[in-house]
Amino acid sequence: MTTEKNNSRKKIETIIIPDAGKAQPQALELEKAVLGALMLEKDAISNISDILRSECFYDKRNELIYKAITDLSARNDGVIDILTVREQLKRNGDLEAVGGTSYLAELTSNVQSSLHIDFHAKIIVQKHIARELIKFAGRVQGNAFDETIDIDDLMQDAEKGLFEIAQRNIKKDAVQIDSVISEAIKVIAKAGEQKEGISGLSSGFTALDKITSGWQNSDLIIIAARPAMGKTAFVLSMAKNMAVQFKIPVAFFSLEMSNIQLVNRLITNTCEISGDKIKSGRLERHEWKQLEVKVNDLYSAPLYVDDTPSLSVFELRSKARRLVRENGIKCIIIDYLQLMTASGMTKMSDNRQNEVSTISRSLKSLAKELNIPIIALSQLNRSVESRAGAEGKRPQLSDLRESGAIEQDADMVCFIHRPEYYHITESSDGKDLRGLAEIIVAKHRNGAIGELWLRFESNLVRFMNPSEGAVSILHESKVNYQGDSEPIQSLAGNENFVSDGGFPF
Repeated sequence: MTTEKNNSRKKIETIIIPDAGKAQPQALELEKAVLGALMLEKDAISNISDILRSECFYDKRNELIYKAITDLSARNDGVIDILTVREQLKRNGDLEAVGGTSYLAELTSNVQSSLHIDFHAKIIVQKHIARELIKFAGRVQGNAFDETIDIDDLMQDAEKGLFEIAQRNIKKDAVQIDSVISEAIKVIAKAGEQKEGISGLSSGFTALDKITSGWQNSDLIIIAARPAMGKTAFVLSMAKNMAVQFKIPVAFFSLEMSNIQLVNRLITNTCEISGDKIKSGRLERHEWKQLEVKVNDLYSAPLYVDDTPSLSVFELRSKARRLVRENGIKCIIIDYLQLMTASGMTKMSDNRQNEVSTISRSLKSLAKELNIPIIALSQLNRSVESRAGAEGKRPQLSDLRESGAIEQDADMVCFIHRPEYYHITESSDGKDLRGLAEIIVAKHRNGAIGELWLRFESNLVRFMNPSEGAVSILHESKVNYQGDSEPIQSLAGNENFVSDGGFPF
């Protein structure tokens, strides 16, 4: 960021209060009623302490009294009544500021019980949020008039401020388990209705879906590999499967390639015409006819592409919310995580590792908020290249680039490994590995881990199920529960349980 932009960001402090002649939203009588009830019934604080904060009070005296009450509540023997609150105010040096014992007596004199205290507390919180929004809107309005402030910085600062207000005031109550059990049973029943027993969104890759049970809502899935392994080809093939074959609305955010480049790859994938010919436009007559017929599969597919460069997590959050609301998006794919920025969320002095940590944490939070799976590509560091031997080239969780937080935040981590890239064309038992890619599910917070094989066609930049090509049986897939040392069941020896393409699963 330029020095000009840094200086402009520092200047974002101007505040104009709209309609300054109007009284700020407040509920003074309810503030008094809540404080009085808290001093009358010792257990009343437990009903509202999770939703009501001291800064929510409009009257400064009431704010200080509530702080004294919460200080008392934090102590194991914290009895709360007019006498103990007075003593706590003394210790805090605030008794005189609140008006002394006479004001405390006034608070308790007009309250009979704490019967409606939670309802009153929620109104106080709502008034506080309204005041915060007014102040926030004034700041944005004031800065919008300042022509020296960069508009991009202003928009990011505005979005950040609004998001922070929302996050501070989002409260989710605990629920009795009965309703959760009912919802869980519905999910199980829905999965049972599927032919393959998939409870999430199908990727179109049969063996992968068997391990994952489909991409699950609220999960952050990291798909990582070294350059040239085919990360983008893998997720584009998957996005095509989901949008075209299963009609699942998918949003694809490409930070590396333009929309045209992405669509050219999809055309190559779908129309089965080599990428070189698509790029040069030198197609034979029959190939033009083939393109004309097969490209119809892509028309009207619920696949949305966005090629905004250097996309920030703020921009992604706004775009994702709108896509989910307006287009019913069920899955988001990001290519790739390390090209994103956390502008406005980290200090200028923070290093890249902290920024990547912020990005991965924000993606997990967004997946949970929107209740959809978010799939993000990630680079691996160079340690893979320095390891010797065929086994040494297989990625590990420690190879995730720039931040261990990616591994921590992710619900699932998958690696793409193509032995052929390292001139390894045969497995240890002599099986042909050419044209194959190994998908390694290395972390799965809510299920099994394991390995599976897919067919990779480099000229068509696409991944396919082995049964869709001429590849023969090559390798056993292994499936373990996350963290277990023993397989969940010995599937390799079960002749009745075989994946597509003849792969024992």
